[in-house]
Amino acid sequence: MLESFEGPLDLLLYLIRRENIDILELSVSKITDQYMEYINLMKTLQLELAAEYLLMAATLTAIKARMLIPSNEDKEDEEDPRDELIRRLREYERFKKVSLELDDYSRIYRDFYPISELSYKKVVKDEKVAPLDLDNLVTVFNDLLIRHDALNSHDVKKDTISVREKMTFILDGLKNDEFIDFKNFIDSSEGRAGIIVIFLAILELIKMNLIECLQSKSMSVIYIKSKQQLENKEEVIYEQ
Repeated sequence: MLESFEGPLDLLLYLIRRENIDILELSVSKITDQYMEYINLMKTLQLELAAEYLLMAATLTAIKARMLIPSNEDKEDEEDPRDELIRRLREYERFKKVSLELDDYSRIYRDFYPISELSYKKVVKDEKVAPLDLDNLVTVFNDLLIRHDALNSHDVKKDTISVREKMTFILDGLKNDEFIDFKNFIDSSEGRAGIIVIFLAILELIKMNLIECLQSKSMSVIYIKSKQQLENKEEVIYEQ
């Protein structure tokens, strides 16, 4: 049962969606009761519970208790006990949506746009290189996301990041017929979303036959190069 969820936030999001309510209208009392039903069922079945589920149970119980305490009407700016939980849920919901979109893109490109015979050239003298396949590309970007998540508790930049704009940004950076390390195009200030958008931009450019990629070996640096000199990159990209 719980194994079908990725964590306590995933379980909470499921319960909220099942009730067909907006996260901002979260009824802590009702959701806490439903969450505890799952937890108690797991205990009854003598199934091992991850500590994070028990921690969330304690957090929900504490918030529920605070919500039962009459608020001071004189304190208009009094903090809502739900604020932090709602923030975490909305952040998780956003990242889960992007993650699902990334999975969809990977599956679509693997099925319809295989990257099996990309052309390549030497990057370093006497270094043997090989065509880059989609699986390796996905693996490298997943590794980047994992490392990013390990070093950052959350992303603070909220500006919309456009795949089309990143496509133009990448093409602008590919000059002199040279291969460039794809990491040069990642802006750390854009956080997790920025990494994902760069990934999608590279996939789009490969599909449009505007760039080529290579690696010297599996899990090594990914290099990209423009396949043609373009007078008006924006026009080419946006007419697709």
